[in-house]
Amino acid sequence: MTTSQAERDAMRRALALATTPGVPLGPNPRVGCVLLDDDGRVVAEGFHRGAGTPHAEADALARAGSDARGTTAVVTLEPCHHTGRTGPCSQALLAAGVRRVVFAQADPNPVARGGGEALREAGVEVAEGLLAAEARAVNRAWTFAHEHGRPFVTWKFATTLDGRSAAADGTSRWVSSRPARVDTHRLRALCDTILVGTNTVVVDDPRLTVRDADDRDLPVQLLRAVMGLRELPDDRRVLDDAAETVLLRTRDPHEALALLRARERQHVFLEGGPTLAAAFLAAGLVDEVVAYVAPMLLGSGRSSVGDLGIATIADAHHLDVVDVTVLGEGAETNVRLTMTPQRPVPLQED
Repeated sequence: MTTSQAERDAMRRALALATTPGVPLGPNPRVGCVLLDDDGRVVAEGFHRGAGTPHAEADALARAGSDARGTTAVVTLEPCHHTGRTGPCSQALLAAGVRRVVFAQADPNPVARGGGEALREAGVEVAEGLLAAEARAVNRAWTFAHEHGRPFVTWKFATTLDGRSAAADGTSRWVSSRPARVDTHRLRALCDTILVGTNTVVVDDPRLTVRDADDRDLPVQLLRAVMGLRELPDDRRVLDDAAETVLLRTRDPHEALALLRARERQHVFLEGGPTLAAAFLAAGLVDEVVAYVAPMLLGSGRSSVGDLGIATIADAHHLDVVDVTVLGEGAETNVRLTMTPQRPVPLQED
């Protein structure tokens, strides 16, 4: 089914509404909705503000009131078809007398999907797929978690040009520049979990909070997850009340992610040491790599990643570079590389 220019413009507006500043990144998806009359004029707009609040469609319908009858609802995500903390949006649209529904992304959540088909069966015109890629990007981690049954994993590390995360004597302050550290906190704030190993906590005693440019904790913090079997000293800062902390008593990356998924976590920021990084890489559980490269050479010291069991260049892990950004200048320069691992292509059976 074709869509009009007014509907395409409305979808772009709905995507902007979905990404309204302050809207939580989880556990619910970010969704926007615009109601149009028959002439393509905006009747009302709405967006979802987080778990327990009205969904985008319900928000827009409430603002439109009786004017919602006969409109076209343009929504960034397929209207839900289940009852959770709020009722199904598919039924709300039907009850309001909406004539046509245009949505971007099909709902990957098996519990909530089905709204599009239910609306069709009730006689509502339904068009799907408009700006679907853009809509998926809005809820990248949420979509990934539902499609793969585990959180999306971003591995972040700082390294010298020759691949060292610390000098031979163990010192590492500062491989990353101040602009890189500020940028790291920006990336932390896009996730809902930060994950390190017990050795990092024992040796480095990090706080693992999200802070602003003045090093002040932000009001909303992510979950601090510490993975491993080693006992932690009671005085470690990760055990303070600045944010919630969970201890994952396992060394298995698959099990760790399963435990976090059970807590409805969607995006893990992996900031552990080289051993933990190697474990996740070897398990094929790294989905994005962010490296802050300092223009310095050490020649020896701790490697940025542990042993991957690779003996020949043919077995190397290859990454696709998707972004290169220079942060800072002079002695405070770092280059941020954002990369995605190349996934092996399955062999086709004859």
